[in-house]
Amino acid sequence: MSPTKPDLHTGAHFPKGFSRIRLRLAREHDHPQGNHEHGYDLVIPLDKTGRIDGELWKSHRDLCRVVHYCSHEEHDVGHMVRRPGGQWAFHYDIKGGDKDVAGYHFADERFVVGEYISVIEDNRPHTYRVITVERL
Repeated sequence: MSPTKPDLHTGAHFPKGFSRIRLRLAREHDHPQGNHEHGYDLVIPLDKTGRIDGELWKSHRDLCRVVHYCSHEEHDVGHMVRRPGGQWAFHYDIKGGDKDVAGYHFADERFVVGEYISVIEDNRPHTYRVITVERL
């Protein structure tokens, strides 16, 4: 068993490899300047290249959390899950909507500051920028 480090915000203990990632909506048609009030906060395991570590996720699924927020709406809180076929998605089983939100090629994406990540919301891709990555 790998040593764990407590998260100062939640008190949870995370194995080495977990990170807190902040994504913000990048510029798009309806938001030409982007939107810092619309985004995701993720707690997921990353490998050394910044990609999702599927093996670490598999052994610590319950720690892989997502919070989606959009301006003045109530936050959706859930988990990162892996669908049959390997696609990553956000499942709002804790608090929020019932339908999953899929990542677009998350297995290939690098969660590194400055990179852009696509998320499928309402059957359309939306681009988010990685703002911060904090190792836990």
